[in-house]
Amino acid sequence: MKSLLIICAVMISLNLATAQEVFGIWKTIDDNTGKAKAYIEIYEEDGMAYGKILELINPKQENPKCDRCPDEDKGKPVVGLKFIKGLHKDGSIYSGGKILDPANGKLYKCYITLEGDDTLKVRGYIGITLLGRTQYWYREK
Repeated sequence: MKSLLIICAVMISLNLATAQEVFGIWKTIDDNTGKAKAYIEIYEEDGMAYGKILELINPKQENPKCDRCPDEDKGKPVVGLKFIKGLHKDGSIYSGGKILDPANGKLYKCYITLEGDDTLKVRGYIGITLLGRTQYWYREK
């Protein structure tokens, strides 16, 4: 009986370790300065992945607005902005949606995937994945 409980506990812990998902709070790093830039929440809604800006670290201005953003996002506060939209899960990758760059207001195709338990690879691109930029975000504990 004791060994059955130990086996069950090991199986549950292994299952939890391999079930790591992209969802949670992530810290972004500025491409130019290498310093922490923002905290992002990746969450699931209606079976798709979305991302919103929770907090800016050392913003250049207080309560910035997304003045260059298109359509319904134009003029919205950057903090709270849903800037990753509609990613579908395909194996270990979430793709098929868009990511918005609030700095220039441009929308890009996007995919995200885990690179280890605590590193998220975020790729924004135009047309094909070769024409884009990758960032690595780090899980907040």
